[in-house]
Amino acid sequence: MKLSGNTILITGGSTGIGLAFAERFINAGNTVIVCGRRESVLQNAKDKFPNLITRVCDVGRESDRTALFDWVTTNYPKVNVLVNNAGIQQRFHVLKANAKDNWSYYNNEITVNIEAPIHLSMLFAPFFAKKEHAAIVNVTSGLAFTPMAIAPVYSATKAALHSFTMSLRHQLGNTSVEVIEVAPPAVNTDLGGADLHTFGEPLDAFADGIFQGFEEGKQEIGYGSSVSRLRMSRDEIDIYAENMYQAMKSAIE
Repeated sequence: MKLSGNTILITGGSTGIGLAFAERFINAGNTVIVCGRRESVLQNAKDKFPNLITRVCDVGRESDRTALFDWVTTNYPKVNVLVNNAGIQQRFHVLKANAKDNWSYYNNEITVNIEAPIHLSMLFAPFFAKKEHAAIVNVTSGLAFTPMAIAPVYSATKAALHSFTMSLRHQLGNTSVEVIEVAPPAVNTDLGGADLHTFGEPLDAFADGIFQGFEEGKQEIGYGSSVSRLRMSRDEIDIYAENMYQAMKSAIE
C-alpha cells in the first residue's frame, strides 16, 4: 500500500483506532478525512490534529453513507483510500436479551459493523478502480476467527466482514485497488464501553505495528494475539473460543 500522497477516508475516525490511524497517515503526508456521529467528538479530534478534515455521518444510515460518498468524491476527488473502521461491540446473553421489543438495538450492531462497510466498499470500488493507486482497508477483529461468545453479534459481523474482504480482494485482483484486512486483538480503547479493554494492547503500539504491516505490503495484518488466530486450525479455534468464554462469561450472567 502506498503510504504517502493519498487522500484517505476513515469511518469512525474521531477516536480510538481510527484516530490513531489518522494521526499516522497525516504524519506520513496524506490528506485525511474522518467521519463520525458526534460533531463535538470530531471537533476534539480536529483540535488535536488541525489538518484533519471532518464530516458528521452516521454510517448506520443508508442515506448518510450515500451522502458521504457524494460529498467526498465531489469535494475531494483525489480520494483513493477507504478505511472501514467504524464499529460497535455489544455484550449480552441471548437468554436475557429483549429481541422482541428492542431489536433495533441489536440490529444497529449488524448495520454498522457489516452492512455499512459492504455498502461503502461497493460505492467506492468503481470510483477507485479508475485510480492509479487505491486501497480499501477493512478493520475486522481477531474475533472474526475466534469468536468471543459474550459478544456474539460483534464476532459474527467481523467474521462476515472477513469473508467479504476475501471476496472483494479476488474480484478487484486485476484492478489498481488493493484490499487489506486489519484484524486487531483487544486494544485499549472504549469499544463496547469505557474500561472494557484496559487489558488490551496499548493503542499506539498497536497502530505502529499495523503501519509496519502496511509498509511490508501485507494483505492481512494482525497484531499481538490476533496474529496466531489468523491461521488457527478448527480444533485450535474451538479450544480458544471455549477458554475465552469461560474466562469472561461472568460479564453477562
